[in-house]
Formats: sequence, structure tokens, C-alpha cells
Amino acid sequence: MEPVRLRELAGRSDRRCLNTATLGYREPVAVTAQRAAAAGFGWITPWRREIDEGRPARDAEAIRAAGLRVRSYCRTSYLAHDSEAARRQAIDDNRRALEAAAALGARELVAVVGGLADGSRDIDGSRAQILRGLEALMPAIETTGVKIALEPLHPFYAADRSLLNTIAQAQAWCETLDREGRYFGIAVDAYHVWWDPLLAPAIAGAGPRVRAFHVSDWLRHTQEPLLDRGMMGDGVVDLKRLRAMVEATGFDGPVEVEIFSRDRWWKEDPDVVLRTCRERLETVC
Repeated sequence: MEPVRLRELAGRSDRRCLNTATLGYREPVAVTAQRAAAAGFGWITPWRREIDEGRPARDAEAIRAAGLRVRSYCRTSYLAHDSEAARRQAIDDNRRALEAAAALGARELVAVVGGLADGSRDIDGSRAQILRGLEALMPAIETTGVKIALEPLHPFYAADRSLLNTIAQAQAWCETLDREGRYFGIAVDAYHVWWDPLLAPAIAGAGPRVRAFHVSDWLRHTQEPLLDRGMMGDGVVDLKRLRAMVEATGFDGPVEVEIFSRDRWWKEDPDVVLRTCRERLETVC
């Protein structure tokens, strides 16, 4: 896509999405939505910890009242466990998440699938468990109309958070589970996939499977890989190039800012964070 066209799109509120983790979960989601709308965002992606899943319609109304739409819902619970009871519990929990996502009006539930089963060294067996768990959610996806977006995580997280680590692997899982593309897609998170030497062909191969695009930055001297993400433009990721790859697939959804920054941005005034996010979306993404 031409640079001028990219700049035009960056200036539209419907191309800007705030993942609420960016503000550190410091305020109720209704307040976060009001702040995001005032800062020029058109979409929001809340986390389950912020939503009353017993009464999600109330939170959905507060978000709509602020003038925002819900893009995605974060996130699934992990799917590999050492007992059948725990596996069933995880599947039931993820069904509830799909139901809440539907009530919020979300397009997809983001899946962080989990690492090795508790106490296990069986990587293949744990991956097989995860695939069976995802397959078990297909009736709930059908019922709710909310797709699951598989999000590959950086290999650093393989042991405890995700055994899904590349876009190519996510595409292969989608093909295994859902060849027609009715139930599963892919969330491309710059922080997790920027390093992959096969990233360009993998994103191109994912094509219409791409359901979400998350941005932050990988700091050259990161202090903590989970909670020390950088603001866009402060690290080493070529975000313009990555965005061009994603949009070449036909993806025309919002660019979602998702920054976990315990010691930097979570300590800033929320309005300063949002203002900085918008500026960086328009200049470095």
C-alpha cells in the first residue's frame, strides 16, 4: 500500500484500537473507554479481568456510550493441563469467554493457548492437547458467531504461556482445525513475531486468516520480556514494514496498541499515554 494511503488511514479513528492493557488496568473499563474515545480511538479491546462476565451487557453499554466499538476480547485460558478435569474446566471457561465476547460485540476472542502441561516435558503431547481443546470450542464459536484469533507468542514464552510461536505454525493449525476459515484466524502481534526470518512469506500465506494486528516495540535492552514492552518507535521493530505486510493480505481493520509496561507507561498519566500512542500510530506505524 502506498505511503500516502497509509498516512490517510492512520488519521482515521476507525483505524485506531486501544488494547486496555496499555493503560495498566488502573481504571474501570467505562473510564478507559471514555479516555480512549477522547484521544481519537474508535475501537477498544478489553481484557476479561475488566469485564463482569455475569453481566457483560452492562460493560458493553458503557463502551458504546463512550462512542467506541469492541474489536477483540482478551483472552483464552490455557488449554494444556495434567488432568482431564482441568482440561474440561479450561474448555468451559473459554466457552464463557466466547459468550461474553458476543455480548460485548467483539469480532474475535484472542487465544493465548498456553505452554507445557503442568509438570510436563512432553511438548508434542501438550501441543496435541491444545489442538483438541481448540477443536472442542468449535460448537461455541458456531453458536456465538465470535471467531478465535490464534496469537503466536515469542518463543521466550513457550514453556509457560504459549507453544504457538510463529505465524506459519498458526496458519498450519488453522488449516488442521478449520480448512474453510469459519472458526479460526490469526492475530499478528509485532512484539512477538518481528524476529522471524520467514515472517514475510508467513504473513502472505496467512492471507484472509489475519484477524487482528497488534503493535508495540521491542526495546533493544529490554529489562523484562513480559512487562517491558516499548512504545512504538522506541525499539527495534520496523513497524511500517510489518504493517504493510499485514495490509497486503487484505486486512483493513484497526491497528491495535497493546503495551505491557509496568515500570514506564503504566506509571504515566493515562491521557499522556493515549496521546503518545496516537502520535506514534500516525508517525511510526
